Amino acid sequence: MNIVLIKTLQLLLCLSLLVVLHEGGHFGFAKLFGVKVEKFFMFFDYKFKLFSTKSKWFTRLFPHFKDNETEYGIGWIPLGGYVKIAGMIDESMDTEQMKQPAKANEFRSQKVWKRFFIMFGGVLMNLITAWVIYSLVLLAWGRDYYPMTSIENGFEYNEQAHSIGFQDGDIPIAADGKEIVEFSTAVMRTISNAKTITVLRQGEEIVLKMPEEGLSMLQMLQSQPQFLTPLAEAFIDSVVPGSVADKAGIEKGMRLLSVNGKEISTWGDFDKEVTLRREDVLGSPDCTAADSLKWRTLDAVFASADGSRIDSVSLHLDENYMMGVTRQFPDLKKEHLSYNLANCFPAGLSYGWRVLKSYVNDLKYVASADGAKSVGSFITIGNIFPDSWNWQQFWMLTAFISIILAVMNILPIPGLDGGHIVLLFYEGITGRQPSDKAMEWIEKIGLFIIIALMVLALSNDVRNFIFPLFGL
Repeated sequence: MNIVLIKTLQLLLCLSLLVVLHEGGHFGFAKLFGVKVEKFFMFFDYKFKLFSTKSKWFTRLFPHFKDNETEYGIGWIPLGGYVKIAGMIDESMDTEQMKQPAKANEFRSQKVWKRFFIMFGGVLMNLITAWVIYSLVLLAWGRDYYPMTSIENGFEYNEQAHSIGFQDGDIPIAADGKEIVEFSTAVMRTISNAKTITVLRQGEEIVLKMPEEGLSMLQMLQSQPQFLTPLAEAFIDSVVPGSVADKAGIEKGMRLLSVNGKEISTWGDFDKEVTLRREDVLGSPDCTAADSLKWRTLDAVFASADGSRIDSVSLHLDENYMMGVTRQFPDLKKEHLSYNLANCFPAGLSYGWRVLKSYVNDLKYVASADGAKSVGSFITIGNIFPDSWNWQQFWMLTAFISIILAVMNILPIPGLDGGHIVLLFYEGITGRQPSDKAMEWIEKIGLFIIIALMVLALSNDVRNFIFPLFGL
């Protein structure tokens, strides 16, 4: 099956499930408090709809739906979904209803605390959904992880890390006195937020004081070479067919010995050499295409897997300073944890809480220039799904996206659940409800902000995914 189709199907299934559950949270609390719900739609139905329980053919087949107060349906714009609750100004911008006398079964007639739960119900449902999914995934598949102690040779560090006090071979084992149990990309986040890091250095524990201003995890991940990588000798794991390395005769199992006369022991040594050359090019305003090619040309020496052959080659790295090989990293000792019904739900709650905290912590990077460039829409989200159907990965990603939806919806932006909740807090404190006219303008401002964010996300997707397809 086509990769794009597989990713698209996973995305549609994920979003359809989460939209229905999110809107179901609003719907459930509204029904619990006796509030009339006029519409419950998956996707938006501007001008027309794909399906409706109020359509003539459906009511002929199921007559009892004809008198049902709620219309259930599917719209044609897959940008979310909504429930239309009687007696409130929302994205439907139905202000005519608000001109009529308030009825007991309308949203505006309810106590503040009831309206709060109706608005918070969607976010609450997303959080519960993530918790349940994580718990059941742990029950079904357990969890694999790499203990930090499995990185027996330690890590290599870049210049920034060295300036703080890290040394090649160090193993981070604690942050602010709390043990770092496993190795994952979360280690970068842990280090960036810590005031002190304890490392194991040649059997001795050393405490390093981190910069008072903290570290940017985004820069740590984007820097070349990265802040830390497992220390690995420069062996070739595989060669990309047709790549620079393939054309130069480099084979699987070879070891890189030197570059431009400089001895290379690890992949970190190679990264440092390439980074220096790339910075020289980028830092030169007078650099020509010929100069760029010159700086991307490396005189390298490789040894065969058995050491019987030494090859000296001239490598012309591509525009991204890549030679087209995958690196052989040391075998890390993976450990597996199994769960049962008694412990999978507490473990799922703990795991989901860590994911939630990490995501909220990373939101601060969105305000940066690089962070804004990383904001994406459906293409970005769809691209994180695997190329082949894997139920474990699908459910883990669905739980993560459920957390994203919860956080995004609770932001105090007019038009989102968080915006409505802020206004409810204002009413609860002051005893005054904003006028219908004010609510209408607040909703319009919110829609403008949301549309602007969508335009930013779509433009990033076009730049990152569509343009490259056409060589732009």
